[in-house]
Amino acid sequence: MKIVYVIDSLANQGGVERIVLNKTEYMTKHFGYDISIITCYQNDEMPNSFPVPDGVKQIRLGIPFYSQYHYRYPYRLVVKNRLARQLQYAIETTIQRIDPDILVFVKSDVFFHVKCRAKVVFEGHEPRPFTFSNYGLSRGTVTGWYMKYYRRQFFRQVERQADVVVALTQGDAFEWRKVKRVEVIPNFTKMPIVSISDTMTKRAIAVGRFEWVKGYDQLIDAWKIVSEKHPDWHLDLFGGGKLEQELKQQQERLGLQDYLSINPGTSTINEEYAKSSLFVASSHFEGFPLVLLEAMQVGLPCVAFDCRFGPSAVIDDGVNGFLVPEGDVAGLAEKICRLIEDDKMRQRFSQAALEKSKQFAVDVVMARWKKLFESLL
Repeated sequence: MKIVYVIDSLANQGGVERIVLNKTEYMTKHFGYDISIITCYQNDEMPNSFPVPDGVKQIRLGIPFYSQYHYRYPYRLVVKNRLARQLQYAIETTIQRIDPDILVFVKSDVFFHVKCRAKVVFEGHEPRPFTFSNYGLSRGTVTGWYMKYYRRQFFRQVERQADVVVALTQGDAFEWRKVKRVEVIPNFTKMPIVSISDTMTKRAIAVGRFEWVKGYDQLIDAWKIVSEKHPDWHLDLFGGGKLEQELKQQQERLGLQDYLSINPGTSTINEEYAKSSLFVASSHFEGFPLVLLEAMQVGLPCVAFDCRFGPSAVIDDGVNGFLVPEGDVAGLAEKICRLIEDDKMRQRFSQAALEKSKQFAVDVVMARWKKLFESLL
């Protein structure tokens, strides 16, 4: 079977890029598929953040799509349309040359109608309600109208052109109910397990980009409450992003320098999980939170905002962790304190987390992908 994946770039150090490479490696090695990855915006001077697996071919189109941000609205929209047409032509000619059986579009901003015989799969890593939600929808009248129109046209195109949409959760699958076919296939992680947490270290951990969507300002506010009750516990944040300085200023303003650390990302995050006793997530929304799955694989109880759509797909409330109404900072702090104050509960949740993580084992998830692809031919 010949499959082509289309993604914006592999230069980004994100969960989507990582899962695409993990899946293509598995399919090449275990299923014998012939796989190519087209990276739309990445040129030869932009290194991959993760190595491309042996046997997987990468084709860099190098369309300078981000050059549109050099211009102000509304002229930016003119440049955007010109680059989009250029990109569509490059994708179409490349696809026609490869002639795949299946064409998988991984991100919404690189989905195009392509004249080819391949079955088309749209793999949604961002919940539908939040797709293009930050693309100027609240700007001035002309720009805002255009971006809303652009968003509607994208959804209609997917509904017309995609043979199947793959959602990460049942909640997001419901949002795609107008498409020809929708399937739910979660992500998995290949993080090596060095050791399992004993949940007895007085340390909590959070992992992810320092961006608005991750809600770390709310987590820091919650930890202020926690630290007043349990000053012997420490929270470590691992990540990076444009809000790093703002978060450090908030940490200093709240006097949390001795109770909370803001750390850069690390290649040994598996060891950091194992040295912790609980995991906390404070996102405003998620597609499928790989970090929650990673934490559960080392036996960490998890506390998370019950945002749309990901955490409830992994956390069974009161069994392997707690779900808190999104934005309820006091509630987040209260659930963290409950776990801190009950060693037996942490240990019980830890065992349940390990059991839950088996549902997302790589062999289980990839068998579902194989079944899907074969059903399309």
